[in-house]
Amino acid sequence: MQTDFYDKVQELRNTGNLFAIATVVRAEKPTSVKVGAKAIISEDGKLSGWIGGSCAEPTVKREAMKAMQDGQPRLVRLCPPEKLGQLPQEGVIEIPLTCISGGTLEIYIEPQLAQPHLVVVGHLATAEALVRVGKSLGWRVSLLGLGVTRERFPEADHLIDELDFSRVQVSNNTCVVIASHGNYDEDMLVAALQSQASYVALIASKKRASAIIQYLHEANLTQEQIARLKYPAGLDLGAVTPEEIAISIFAEIIQRRRQFSTSQITSSPASSHELSISSPPALEALDPVCGMAVKIAEAHFISEYGGQSYYFCSASCKRSFDKEPMKFIQPAESGG
Repeated sequence: MQTDFYDKVQELRNTGNLFAIATVVRAEKPTSVKVGAKAIISEDGKLSGWIGGSCAEPTVKREAMKAMQDGQPRLVRLCPPEKLGQLPQEGVIEIPLTCISGGTLEIYIEPQLAQPHLVVVGHLATAEALVRVGKSLGWRVSLLGLGVTRERFPEADHLIDELDFSRVQVSNNTCVVIASHGNYDEDMLVAALQSQASYVALIASKKRASAIIQYLHEANLTQEQIARLKYPAGLDLGAVTPEEIAISIFAEIIQRRRQFSTSQITSSPASSHELSISSPPALEALDPVCGMAVKIAEAHFISEYGGQSYYFCSASCKRSFDKEPMKFIQPAESGG
């Protein structure tokens, strides 16, 4: 099992996918899960592994998705409502659940941010500098160009000595820099702008860039695709040498990545004892019994009462509600 788990982790890292690892660090009986139990939560919300049953799993998924958004790990304590605040600790997110058999689980969730991927197109000195700087920053670097050799580019992770952009694995975590200095800019740019790459830049003079833009219009690219091209590449730092140009380009990429990351954060990490179920995302409903957020589209346990639908995380919560619905309905809901 452990071998399968780490094989899956390595597979996700190799493909550059974003994911999170959840590890049970404390388990108080009568919970069934043991300390050390692990699970992988992928970017699409799928969970592989075991960190608890029907109540713990969706909660961990939700917190893992938040961790992947803000890039911050979190320690989550799942416990009965009456145990809230008994073990106050800074940075711990407490979530009350009534359906974990009275026990308590503490789960550490760590986002595994995707390794940035740089694709350099070129074979000259600037391409060499981009590869060196990229590797020094811990990026995965692919190099595509005519006559490129392992001897000249020993640090590149992936070397392609022909002009075939389809051989490069490109995702929205990929940045492409065309550094061929007029040798084979046009076709490589067309392919890059049609890809999922989040950043496509061209190293060229203004005169050369104008000619290339005209070519791109004639190549039947859409206005949106052409508008993605950044030229000249990099921030205006007055760079002259290949190394300075490479640094200016990475400065721009980092700036854009950080700005995008910040804009994606929908909420900051919860403070100690914060009930993270207080503001459920759209298309979710609160289980009236345990207070857990339930995705309406995926709900298996549903009850109708007073002309309203109620959604539950488990069969036990649904049974409790069906037995005494008024016990779990707020006065505003019941018309009182």
